Parts: sequence; structure tokens; C-alpha cells
Amino acid sequence: MTTDTPTPTTPTLTVYGADWCGDCRRTKAQLISLGVDFTYVDLVVEPEAAKEAHRISGRTNIPVVVYPDGSHQVEPSNLEVAAKLHLFGLA
Repeated sequence: MTTDTPTPTTPTLTVYGADWCGDCRRTKAQLISLGVDFTYVDLVVEPEAAKEAHRISGRTNIPVVVYPDGSHQVEPSNLEVAAKLHLFGLA
């Protein structure tokens, strides 16, 4: 008899943003400097993804940061991101 042991997965974040957005650049830089894995959805390259960001947040502001539990922040400050990352043990 064999048992399959689940492979642990690293919680990931998704950031919806655009490189012309200063808040988006700041949030990306913060996550990179902290070594946090995240998926970046560039809304200029993938404009159709803006609908998903709007569906998640109910707003058109960016960045939209989606956390592993499905919660999100819109235009968060570095302190807000750091606090949320701490809750997940990511920073």
C-alpha cells in the first residue's frame, strides 16, 4: 500500500497593476525586496484582466493585491501590505 503525501504549496499573491502606476511599481518593489512570490498581471499587456480586478475589488483603482485567502487590498500602503504579509507568515 502506498500513500501519497500532499506536497506543501507556497501561498502566492496576485497583483493586478500597470507599470505606468506609481503605486503598482512601489508595491512590486516591496514584494520583490521582501522575497515574496507573486504573480503580476500587467493590465496594459492583458487589458481583459481589468474586468477580473474590478470584479475582485469593486473598484477601478490599482494595484489590486489578492492574498492567498482570497482577501484583497486596493492601493495599499507599504505598511498595509507588510501587515497583511505578516498574517500569512510571508514577511
